[in-house]
Amino acid sequence: MLRVLLAVLLMVTMQANSQNPTSTASSEVQPPVAKKIHTEKTVNGKTLTDDYAWLRERPNPDVKALLEAENAYAEYVMKPTEARQKKLYDEIVSHIKETDDTVPYLKDGYYYYTRTLKGKQYFELCRKKGSLDAPEQIILDLNQMAEGEKFMAVGQFAVSDDGNLLAYTTDNVGFRQYRLHIRDLRTMQDLPDTAERVTTIAWAADNGTLFYTVEDEVQKRSYRLYRHSLKSNSAPDPIIFEDKDERFNIEIGRTLSKSYLLLTSASHISTEVRFLAADHPEGDWTVIAPRVDNLEYYVDHRGDSFYIRTNDTAQTFRLVTAPTASPGKANWKELVAARPDVPLDNFDIFQNFYVLTEIVAGLPVFRVVQFADGSSKDIEFPEPAYFATSGANAEFNADKFRYNYQSLVTPPSVFDYDVTTHQSALLKQNEVPGGFDRNNYVSERVFATASDGTRVPVSLFYRKDLKNKAQAALYLYGYGSYGYALPITFSVARLPLVDRGLIVALAHIRGGGELGKPWHDAGKMMNKKNTFTDFIASAEYLTSHGYGSRARIGIEGASAGGLLMGAVTNMRPDLFRVVLSEVPFVDVMNTMLDASLPLTVPEYEEWGNPNTEPAFDYMLSYSPYDNLAKRNYPTMLVRTSFDDSQVMYWEPAKYVSKLRTLKTDNNPLVFYTNMHGGHAGSSGRYDRIHEVAFNWAFLLTQLDVPEPDAATKP
Repeated sequence: MLRVLLAVLLMVTMQANSQNPTSTASSEVQPPVAKKIHTEKTVNGKTLTDDYAWLRERPNPDVKALLEAENAYAEYVMKPTEARQKKLYDEIVSHIKETDDTVPYLKDGYYYYTRTLKGKQYFELCRKKGSLDAPEQIILDLNQMAEGEKFMAVGQFAVSDDGNLLAYTTDNVGFRQYRLHIRDLRTMQDLPDTAERVTTIAWAADNGTLFYTVEDEVQKRSYRLYRHSLKSNSAPDPIIFEDKDERFNIEIGRTLSKSYLLLTSASHISTEVRFLAADHPEGDWTVIAPRVDNLEYYVDHRGDSFYIRTNDTAQTFRLVTAPTASPGKANWKELVAARPDVPLDNFDIFQNFYVLTEIVAGLPVFRVVQFADGSSKDIEFPEPAYFATSGANAEFNADKFRYNYQSLVTPPSVFDYDVTTHQSALLKQNEVPGGFDRNNYVSERVFATASDGTRVPVSLFYRKDLKNKAQAALYLYGYGSYGYALPITFSVARLPLVDRGLIVALAHIRGGGELGKPWHDAGKMMNKKNTFTDFIASAEYLTSHGYGSRARIGIEGASAGGLLMGAVTNMRPDLFRVVLSEVPFVDVMNTMLDASLPLTVPEYEEWGNPNTEPAFDYMLSYSPYDNLAKRNYPTMLVRTSFDDSQVMYWEPAKYVSKLRTLKTDNNPLVFYTNMHGGHAGSSGRYDRIHEVAFNWAFLLTQLDVPEPDAATKP
């Protein structure tokens, strides 16, 4: 296979060299040289030039030929690391309990759980009726569903209240375009009822009416709500609601109480919620509060009240109640006040208690409050850095709160908190075979100082027996967009790095949500550069305080984190030795000027609208593709997927093609396209591990990290 790909590579290289007389011959295989077709675009009186816009032409055979040539070159460069890739793959797999079940959760009289089997790429969705000792029913087997497919993913699944019908959605391409299926769980046969481009689903209380939202065909914006009745053969399904505002996406859900269906329209800065009694599926929907720019609110239900988390008075959010009979904003009554330094990140409403997820010093804390007397108790965690979320809570009348917990050194764990005894019971902690002992590792949390004095949290993970931290290789990961808090999670995939003496660091930079919405606001729109300078400050802080060598820094980011990689590499190419950039959003200007692309219009509220001059100038000043220049660059591995719907393959393809013509160094620049993957790469779990092993082999080799032997310790 490699010989065939190299033949393609050589052919493309020769064709490119025939168009480029300045190319020099070499006995070694040279990287592909993409042809240039000069284009210009004038916006706000300024001209953008682009020699690689032709790479957007997906049907053009030259596009596929270039991507295949780049893949062949990547395999050529990585050929000497094949043994290391296999060793890393085997090592990661050795730390996974390959046959395993998740903790069952109770819903409507059934216990639901998923199972993975050794050697199988995908999970099974299973259930037992009434008791864990009851016979098992496998209601979805993704391994069977994936037969003959290059990709398989389940987007949504929901079971009707009577347990008889399963609605689920699948994507067999990787483009995150899902088809709806409805399965009769009594016969295990799929009904003919189906729909395309489905985004979210929810059953009404009559066990025969399904509401679903769909995306439009061009922008992939979730914009319409449909109602489907299994009790009538009327076709087509009626459109119940269509959101005309291109900034907004809609989703359908149901309250834990089961009393109401909620239709939420959300932009990046505003929300609007409609509700309908679940037992009146053909009734009229009612708006709780009309949308207002910069006002967000999120809704749940109990009794005769809606419970609403909102930023109407403070960006750190508060919790209010509103009567279901008249829930307009004029009737909102404060239940939990906003606190300036403690963002209210989430809430869960049960019959007898509610749980607040609050962010204290950048870490989640659960506060459990009794409705009966208002008394409260915090669930706190002892580690300096961790990740905790609400778990599979599917019963409204529960007396326990299930939550998930993990850290850099603690494997994923599931707990039930008894709201009466105030005690947490560990139900399961993932087994990590292969000799893992958490006592061999250290987790720390430090704070880097940004250029404006802001303290930026950084989470650290390394071995206790690391002999010389100051000379160690440093691996620094970052994201910093959309208010997404980079999770401080346990990863068996990272164990091979720390076991080879690397220090692993996660930079919680502005633009993320680690410190609530104010942290996000400080790193978006006209403040976006704070994200990049925070990351640079994190790298400089760590290496100046004995956490890794300045000469051995490897960095990684994906998607908007790939934008981060491109920006910081342009700003400080001298600081980083190796860059891993996956599905990177690097062609900021061309993408955000094209309103027909998925995500563009809604994300004007994240990046800015470049059709306006101030936003155009600011975005142009950091857009990675537009700021490439003749200079030395670090060693780079850039990866993408041909069927990615969020960051189109042509962004990294254009970026790499342009960079090849400008870089003045001899450092490797490797570009690989997964021709059968989506935004997260391949869908199968073993295939994904192969991709990680490929990345780690590149990183470790380029950082001059030797393979350990029996006599060597980090």
